[in-house]
Amino acid sequence: MIKVRSLNKQIYQERKIKMMGGLTDIPGVLVGNAEDKGGRTGCTVILCPSGAVPGVDVSGGSPGTQNTDFLRAGTAEYPVYGLLLTGGSFFGLPATGGVMRWITEQRIAEVPLVPAAVIFDLPYAQGSPPPDAALAYAACQAANGGPLAEGNVGAGAGATIGKIYGRPMKGGLGTASLHIPGGPVVAALAVVNALGDIWDQGRIVVGALRPDGDFVNQTQALLHNVPSPLFFTSTTIAVVATTARLTKAEANRVARLADDGMARSISPNHTQWDGDTIFCLALGQHTSNLSSDALITQVGTAAATVLEQAIIRGALAAQSGGCTP
Repeated sequence: MIKVRSLNKQIYQERKIKMMGGLTDIPGVLVGNAEDKGGRTGCTVILCPSGAVPGVDVSGGSPGTQNTDFLRAGTAEYPVYGLLLTGGSFFGLPATGGVMRWITEQRIAEVPLVPAAVIFDLPYAQGSPPPDAALAYAACQAANGGPLAEGNVGAGAGATIGKIYGRPMKGGLGTASLHIPGGPVVAALAVVNALGDIWDQGRIVVGALRPDGDFVNQTQALLHNVPSPLFFTSTTIAVVATTARLTKAEANRVARLADDGMARSISPNHTQWDGDTIFCLALGQHTSNLSSDALITQVGTAAATVLEQAIIRGALAAQSGGCTP
């Protein structure tokens, strides 16, 4: 175990050097985190005071979401001013009221649309109250455009990874960004609470552990055993954002393409016990001369890249908590 954690700390530092930055590299995006007193659960708020064109992709078999139907192509053109990523499973969804209150108090919108997604962190929370409107409001008050903390913060406070076979490890919040030369900025933020293992360049870096401290490799185990998840429900929830000017239909497509980053970094992925959800926010500061198809492909490819990095960084940045290494 000591050897695995030492290696992961080294990999995390390499990842920070390779891909610095995060979601707040998108001008107009503010991020705030808040955790309960015990640090066992929490929420993360993403605010866009000037509004953003939204999209969404829900791929997990057990999603816990709110207001995602309003984000799909073909529905009314209504900007999003805030998103909530939260622990507490379904009990955490009412926390959106705190985000709505903050937005209305700031006179940003009279009736704000606040989409939300939850992670199942109840076993790790160990009886802590789920995030509520007050905690989400505190996250809004803490929101800023500066560098983001990673690991056991916000909605990542109660995240764990690798729960089909073996002993799970701690998960967390991660973020990454890149600037396409001559093009838009694309960034991602992920709360990594996956049922599966986290993979980086063909090797498991965080996941289910055997008694000897080595990794189980749950993908291979699934091919030879009947699955018996420890916690039954998990989720990786994420936001990708870009300065590109996109329509609602294009933002939805970018969210779908970003899913490749989740597939590259998590295995097994999108199981019947995962509620994997990816939101997209397009801020529209960058106008491209590319065709719609070329722009979607470029931004979607970049979104998959930064999401992959955000997931790996969120897993590697996590610190041990309680009995979870």
